Amino acid sequence: MAYLQLTKDNIDREHLCCALGAKQYEQAVQEKKRWLSERMDEGLVFYRLNERAKVFIEYLPAEMAWVPIHAPNYMYVNCLWVSGKYKDSGYAKALLQKCKEDAISRGMDGLVHIVGAKKLPFLSEKRFFEHMGFSIVDEARPYFQLAALPLNDRAVLPSFTRQVQQGTSKEKGVAIYYTAQCPFAVGVLEDLREVADRRGVSFRTVRLTTREEAQQAPTVWTTFGLFYDGEFITHEIMSANKFEKWLTSTLEES
Repeated sequence: MAYLQLTKDNIDREHLCCALGAKQYEQAVQEKKRWLSERMDEGLVFYRLNERAKVFIEYLPAEMAWVPIHAPNYMYVNCLWVSGKYKDSGYAKALLQKCKEDAISRGMDGLVHIVGAKKLPFLSEKRFFEHMGFSIVDEARPYFQLAALPLNDRAVLPSFTRQVQQGTSKEKGVAIYYTAQCPFAVGVLEDLREVADRRGVSFRTVRLTTREEAQQAPTVWTTFGLFYDGEFITHEIMSANKFEKWLTSTLEES
């Protein structure tokens, strides 16, 4: 099957794989497209299967990535997603190879990606990346790991920046740090706010609107990071029902 690269010329008319079938998130999809378009001037590539399928890779130079890592002259894999009937068919390997070839052509020193220490929603499984030659070079609480694939002997090993090792925020109640990188993260916030309001819990969202803000954020996964009374809880983009169950349990324990 053929692949397609989204560009500033075609992004308005092409679909984003991650949001297929999510009509309730149409506004959030437009925000994601604007975010992507702005990043393309900074070297971002969005490359997908030319089908209506969730098969794509999104990457950009690590210096430009909206995550708190130090990875000079590396290519950061922002997202690699292959789902449904397309799994286990070689697409993930082909997409990652595209990224690797692009990094080599740009004279970069390696690839880097955030994975989970165990299988978790929205995080890549590290087993696949280890199978592709990556190794774990750093960790951050409670379950984030940094996987790197150096491409030459002079490559510096990437690391998480110091502030995310704390895993804390100064906010009371529920605080969610997020960016426009994921339509699902943007689209679910008001549903979560309604749940918190019903339970009388303070609820604040902190939208990270610049790369500098994201790189200084207290959460590794800047797409969505949920804190409660200053402590990191999860990167998982919860449904309203799951959030309410978690909040109920938390209030009962306190």
